[in-house]
Amino acid sequence: MAHASVASLMRTMESLLTSNSPMRSLICVHRDEICSLHEKVSSLEVFVKNFEKNNVAGELTDFEVEVKEIARAAEYTIQLRLTGTVLRENKSIIGIIGSIFFKGISNIWTRRKFRKSLQQLAKDIDHVWKESTKIQDKGKEVSKESLVHDFSSSTNDILNVKRNMVGRDDQKERLLEDLTVSYSGEPKVIPIVGMGGIGKTTLAKEVYNHESILRRFDVRAWATISQQHNIKEILLSLLQSTIKMDGTVKKKGEAELADMLQKSLKRKRYLIVLDDIWSCEVWDGVRRCFPTEDNAGSRILLTTRNDEVACYADTENLSLRMSFMDQDKSWSLFKSAAFANEALPSEFETVGKQIAEKCHGLPLTIVVVAGLLKSKRAIADWENVAKDVKSFVRNDPDEQCSRVLGLSYNHLTSDLKTCLLHFGIFPEDIDIPVKRLVRSWMAEGFLKLENDLEGEAEKCLQELVDRCLVLVCKKSLDGTEIRSCKVHDLIHDMCVREIQRGNVRSKFQSICISTVIPFKLRKVLDLSDVRIDVFPLDILSLIWLRYISLFIDRKLDIPPEICRLWNLQTFIVQGTSGTFPKEIWGLMQLRHLKLPNFYLPNPPSVSAGKGSHMGFSNIQTISYLSPLCCTKEVIMGIQNVRELGICGCETDSKSIRDSGLLNHLVHLQQLETLSFIHCFDLFPASAKAFPATLKKLKLERTFLRWTHMDIIAELPNLEVLKLMDYACRGEEWHPNFTGFTVLKVLLIEKNYFKYWKATNDNFPVLERLVINCCYKLEEIPIEFADIHSLQLIVLDRCPPALGESAARIQQEQEELGNDPVDVRISRPLIPE
Repeated sequence: MAHASVASLMRTMESLLTSNSPMRSLICVHRDEICSLHEKVSSLEVFVKNFEKNNVAGELTDFEVEVKEIARAAEYTIQLRLTGTVLRENKSIIGIIGSIFFKGISNIWTRRKFRKSLQQLAKDIDHVWKESTKIQDKGKEVSKESLVHDFSSSTNDILNVKRNMVGRDDQKERLLEDLTVSYSGEPKVIPIVGMGGIGKTTLAKEVYNHESILRRFDVRAWATISQQHNIKEILLSLLQSTIKMDGTVKKKGEAELADMLQKSLKRKRYLIVLDDIWSCEVWDGVRRCFPTEDNAGSRILLTTRNDEVACYADTENLSLRMSFMDQDKSWSLFKSAAFANEALPSEFETVGKQIAEKCHGLPLTIVVVAGLLKSKRAIADWENVAKDVKSFVRNDPDEQCSRVLGLSYNHLTSDLKTCLLHFGIFPEDIDIPVKRLVRSWMAEGFLKLENDLEGEAEKCLQELVDRCLVLVCKKSLDGTEIRSCKVHDLIHDMCVREIQRGNVRSKFQSICISTVIPFKLRKVLDLSDVRIDVFPLDILSLIWLRYISLFIDRKLDIPPEICRLWNLQTFIVQGTSGTFPKEIWGLMQLRHLKLPNFYLPNPPSVSAGKGSHMGFSNIQTISYLSPLCCTKEVIMGIQNVRELGICGCETDSKSIRDSGLLNHLVHLQQLETLSFIHCFDLFPASAKAFPATLKKLKLERTFLRWTHMDIIAELPNLEVLKLMDYACRGEEWHPNFTGFTVLKVLLIEKNYFKYWKATNDNFPVLERLVINCCYKLEEIPIEFADIHSLQLIVLDRCPPALGESAARIQQEQEELGNDPVDVRISRPLIPE
């Protein structure tokens, strides 16, 4: 993808030109040239993004190849020239405090060489821009519409096994019920949503031709929508089933056809199927054609790969989400497709089940593999396929799976394509932590440099999820955040192929220490899988790094030269604690800082004025900070932090408690998530010590008295509370005050209290209660039955009596006529 290279170049130039960039003094003599180049690249980025949007086939054109090469060369040249200058002019770079960060380019020869490079880059960009004006779209790309229409019909044939659907009986029955049950009012819209190849069209076709549907509806009409939709073509497709067509109809305009369709459906009970809708605009363009008066019982069934479309069209919460098949259903479908009415030879069953399992529940893959194996009746052939199903699918001469999934990929914007392809650098079929994923997106320059980079990254991820290309593996306790995700193995295979074709920049990978030096222009360095003894000093020459992840066994000793890494956004160290030098405050772009435990010194003064200190203006998350360094200076230096973890030790308790250092947390007015670990009895004595913005609080091995919960209960915006592993001590929790006014999620794990006395007034809006490994607790307060918002109780490794009390709450809610809470119990303790 040319856009990925242009976007990366743009992010590098933007980082040079930002107001707090230490490179500003280094490039001051070349600022005009760089600003001019930045303006040209910005225009090119917009053009390339639109060009790729219209490049339906997904194949790299000569123009895109040229743009990609020039953009990469430009970024390489700028980075290489500046890297050489920095490492030559100021090898120590420790004069950040009270002096200019960089001396600038003093060597006249170096300045001239850099200026010539910039001038040549500008010429190259001008050349590409002139080429772009010559590009004519007409006739250069195959029509999306014809591609989609042709393949839609072939897809239907592929998935139409014996004209009967296999393995979707429950969803079929639910859909038939939604289509035939009596509803008053306007026609109901029922979206079927799921990834490409999941079986949406097959299910829709199955019910469309069902005898109960034939009896129920006066009129049925079907239209398959293309990615580049044409409203007139959609209307003509529908009219074929509602009126007698002749040559004159096709010559009519869109408005006239819409009127004809509406009149043909008037006062009739109709079923309309809109297959494979890609955007909300398509729905807006056709829904006005469907009459709403005197059409009781009518239905509009649409299939889509996009959750946004489903939610937009579905006003009655009737959406049907199609999931992957389990092993039994996968085998049933495979057997039906591979053997049809033939008897199944016993020797094929074992290997056949292995093949079906490796299709990972995607019906399209199952049917394609089974169809290709139909003609192969040698057990050795099947065993070879079982060893590598993915390669077998990839070698399908008709490329059936690739074509279906390719439609979803080609419909993405350039930004989303780049983000999706990044999944290809992770191992196949693993749960990827979302924080790691989005921070690598940010570091690689896939996202524009904005204040809320994380928010932009999360939007991109959610859009890929909504388009059914990314699978959610784990969510936060309150269900609002995605914690981990992955892609189906066929999507992963597509990502790997595109990366190998050079369609995305891929640098996020673990590399050995010995290979660090040649990579002076790297932006991402992940050594988390390599245990090392000390901080590798070679890293300090990689001044363009934005992401570092290390695993250090011994005590961390970070040198003052860390301030060289002025681009750094994410700094993660596992395995050991450490102390940072004051020069760490020079990392002006830092957004995420994570170590098991570390000491952060007071920030240095930046002027003679009292209280004027350096700070991390972009910081988002910090963990785990020693409570000893929660001075007012440090807290003000991280005042924009949104997520903070504090980790102490028992020997610090008295000095910290006497100093009142934790009372400074009130100054963190952006803080939403706070964690305390090993902070022995250090809790502030008043809720006023905490910022009012706090939404999530985790306590672990804090050994607080249960009475401290009355302080926490006063936090006005607290929605999630996690009490982990000896967070509290004592046998009884008896809240004394009405509180927790907005608390939605309560997690209690490994806290060994026996008695819990509380009422619905103590937790008025609680939605989820999770209790793990509380071996002594035997009863949840029965008054929780009066919490109308309570939806879920989860118990894991708890006494059977606790499960019985949860069942009593459930029963009492039923007797009160309320929706009963969902109770989930796993691994109950066996009484001795």
